Amino acid sequence: MASTSATLLKASPVLEKSEWVKGQSLLRQTSFVAAVRRHVAPSRLTVRASSAYADELVKTAKTIASPGRGILAMDESNATCGKRLASIGLENTEANRQAYRTLLITAPGLGQYISGAILFEETLYQSTTDGRKMVDVLSEQNIVPGIKVDKGLVPLAGSNNESWCQGLDGLASRSAAYYQQGARFAKWRTVVSIPNGPSALAVKEAAWGLARYAAISQDNGLVPIVEPEILLDGEHSIDRTYEVAEKVWAEVFFYLAQNNVMFEGILLKPSMVTPGAESKDRATPEQVASYTLKLLRNRIPPAVPGIMFLSGGQSEVEATLNLNAMNQGSNPWHVSFSYARALQNTCLKTWGGRPENVKAAQDTLLVRAQANSLAQLGKYTGEGESEEAKKGMFVKGYTY
Repeated sequence: MASTSATLLKASPVLEKSEWVKGQSLLRQTSFVAAVRRHVAPSRLTVRASSAYADELVKTAKTIASPGRGILAMDESNATCGKRLASIGLENTEANRQAYRTLLITAPGLGQYISGAILFEETLYQSTTDGRKMVDVLSEQNIVPGIKVDKGLVPLAGSNNESWCQGLDGLASRSAAYYQQGARFAKWRTVVSIPNGPSALAVKEAAWGLARYAAISQDNGLVPIVEPEILLDGEHSIDRTYEVAEKVWAEVFFYLAQNNVMFEGILLKPSMVTPGAESKDRATPEQVASYTLKLLRNRIPPAVPGIMFLSGGQSEVEATLNLNAMNQGSNPWHVSFSYARALQNTCLKTWGGRPENVKAAQDTLLVRAQANSLAQLGKYTGEGESEEAKKGMFVKGYTY
């Protein structure tokens, strides 16, 4: 796939800000033409999702994008999970990973607030500490099991020290196996770095990879979560974030259309539009909501059922406040969350690896899940939050 992408996507220099601005008019025209062709002349395009899965994909996406619910991202690789466990003094063993994941998915009533859970491959095939299949426990909670399918980030040759996401080789057969195991949606995370450019090459590689993954996922019955993460790293302004995200999202949906991806059967997992984590300027939830919703309206087709935001290192409370601000008015999409650390951080510390703390940790998880459920409904107030929940979690150069 790397060689195919290299042929398709010609390397180009880092774009200056003026060049980004100049390209916006052309990008809007290109995206609009692609959208018109898709809706006006559908006979010229063949939807890749087979008839056997098309209705199911739409149903799954709508189930995940249901009122007052969002996604629990618990798909950390074993190495990343090990870092989390190390933070509370636990060794990175399968037994400890199993114990923690069991704690998360067996929290009583979790399905009231959580509609989907993204799993790492180990977890998809794993059982709980009492011997039940994890996918069965999730289904009993009315939570749709999902699966991380990418193989991680590697250096992108010819770029400005940027990355591309690998994992397309063998994806069709793996996706079919994941579906048989009970997964009904998938996740593929690629990233764009503002301090490193971003180069046109990196943006196109990210967009093309996401589009190919989405088409393959739909062919195998999995709703693809499309995740073009704009990293928080950097000192840039919120306006610069908007400018870059506008370009990235346009590229992503252009290539999704070219690959005949059915928009009604995907979910988008973008970054919120915020200043860089190292910027001196901070944005209020109202500013974040204003910029982010403007970008959504300019770039995302209403056919997409759900926008499931990532937290990207924001504090638990900050991520919830920003989500709440975006739900103060009506939106054409379900605007919700797909959080990992922003749901789990306080829960993990409360547990501390001690069996006697499991209930307290689950209660903490439920507090966070309920807070974000209220934020999805635009009813979160922020009252009674702990100091731990207000602590930022940004890590420079964070790997997932």
